[in-house]
Amino acid sequence: MNAQYRPDQIPAHPLRQTLNDEAHARPPAAILAPARLSTLTLFFDRDSGGQQEALEQLTSRLGFPPPTRHQAHYRAEQNDLLLRWSLHTEFARYTFVQYGQGAQDFEATALDAIPQAWLESVPGLALVGIHALLLPACAAMPDSPRAIAGRWFDGHGLIGAEIGDGNGVAYTDLRLHPDSRLAGGFSRLVVIDRAMGPRQSGRMLQRLFEIEAYRMLALLALPMAKAQMQTLDELGLALRAITERMSQPDSDDATMLGELSQLSAATENLIAQSQYRFSAAHAYYQLVERRIGELRESRLPGLQPFREFMAHRLEPAMDTCLTISRRQDRLTARLQRATALLRTRVEVMNEEQNKALLASMDKRAELQLRLQQTVEGLSVGVLTYYAVGLIGYATKAVKAAGVHLNAELLTGLSIPLVALGVWWGVHRAKRALGHS
Repeated sequence: MNAQYRPDQIPAHPLRQTLNDEAHARPPAAILAPARLSTLTLFFDRDSGGQQEALEQLTSRLGFPPPTRHQAHYRAEQNDLLLRWSLHTEFARYTFVQYGQGAQDFEATALDAIPQAWLESVPGLALVGIHALLLPACAAMPDSPRAIAGRWFDGHGLIGAEIGDGNGVAYTDLRLHPDSRLAGGFSRLVVIDRAMGPRQSGRMLQRLFEIEAYRMLALLALPMAKAQMQTLDELGLALRAITERMSQPDSDDATMLGELSQLSAATENLIAQSQYRFSAAHAYYQLVERRIGELRESRLPGLQPFREFMAHRLEPAMDTCLTISRRQDRLTARLQRATALLRTRVEVMNEEQNKALLASMDKRAELQLRLQQTVEGLSVGVLTYYAVGLIGYATKAVKAAGVHLNAELLTGLSIPLVALGVWWGVHRAKRALGHS
């Protein structure tokens, strides 16, 4: 419930203000030509707290209003110096704009107004650094690509196009030019304002800066993709060797199952290392294409436009990353099929062994039954023998006592009766035990 809610108002969703303000997040600055611009894109690993502290230190040194804690973007202007800062998931971007009539070359840059001590202490790794000139169109402006390259880009080949439906022109060589403040140097960008005006100029420059930043962020996945090519080849060959061994009748299934588990773990490790980077590269590549579309560029004679350059340079790199990602998926699927096949084979072999064991147990039980029946027959005979012997002793004792009888005859006649009684008693005991 909104804290400002009164009983006579319709209650507002608690995120309404935040969601509404997203439409105005990171607005482009209105930049009046001529102007110098410098931008830094600093890559960091998870810890964004250092970027917030660095911004606070910079604003304090420059005398700008302090930023609000946990804000994602900042903008302040003072003494013809404009500072823009934005914080993203894994990078922070600083843009410095300095207005003035002397903005005709790269001998001086907007970064000159920033304290060197702060530049040396800023956290993160510089992924993108660009010096830019925003110049008004005039008759003295060189108009041929060769003259433009010679004046601002040390004679290098240019990439450029008309932007903003022809209201401006942008040139760059996407090379790093020496600058003592940044290892490797800065890229250069020249934008000619024909009829754009401050607001459109600001939008076009922001898009050009973002194109370069997102291009470099997308390319972070390429070295990882190249490094995994050989590893995936080795894993694929190892899996192929295991599947060939599976067709041999004397193969050790337990050993192969252990090897498949190791291959699966290695593959999952590769995926864990690269999944985020590949997904981020795809997202950044889409942003590059979107920003190029927003330039509304048209070709200049003799120059390669931004979209064509990205199609020839960035798209193959993204295709490589996509290929590696698909190879990971295919290898994972192959490992799953091979593991399932081997487990099925092991289960079938176990069932055959269990079947043989059950047959052996049945045969043993049958032998035990026959042995038991034999023992029962012997038991009846033994018991009958002892019982008849007792009867014989009894009849002889009676005869010795004077009773006239034939002891041998009575003993012989008692044999079948005793045997029948013993047999009946044994079977009755068996039934009683079986019932229990």
